[in-house]
Amino acid sequence: MTEEQSPLLQADHETIQKILPHRYPFLMIDAVRDIDPGKSGVGIKNVTFNEPHFQGHFPGHPVMPGVLVIEAMAQTGAVLIGVSRGIEKELLIYFTTVDKAKFRRPVVPGDVLELHITVKRAGTRIGKFEGRALVNGELAAEAEFSAMVQLPKEAEAEG
Repeated sequence: MTEEQSPLLQADHETIQKILPHRYPFLMIDAVRDIDPGKSGVGIKNVTFNEPHFQGHFPGHPVMPGVLVIEAMAQTGAVLIGVSRGIEKELLIYFTTVDKAKFRRPVVPGDVLELHITVKRAGTRIGKFEGRALVNGELAAEAEFSAMVQLPKEAEAEG
């Protein structure tokens, strides 16, 4: 296998928790697969009725809030950055922008979200991404976003 044909990487739930500081109920992704470091990856979110937002968001007709779909895309992008840098420790990722967000279909319990993320720019401090959330191959949402990356000790020094 040549360098150009290196296998795609995976990030399981344990690896995700090493990279992101998020925990239940704010950890929105279950796995990231098909990671091409610095380029792309696919996050997986199994949407279940037991998630707390379904109790109050469209009671009787549960719909995953669109902002949480965007958050799941952003968390996938953050894991891509962490894996690409070879970092397996908590990063602090702060949203800086969300642009061109469009919601195409509701996401409901039982759906499996595939979060297709493409890295547009992976700078030292700022990452830019394009994201598409699919359910059974159908576009549910899309957005462009950017985030600022810091290690926890850098944030403490600024505070």
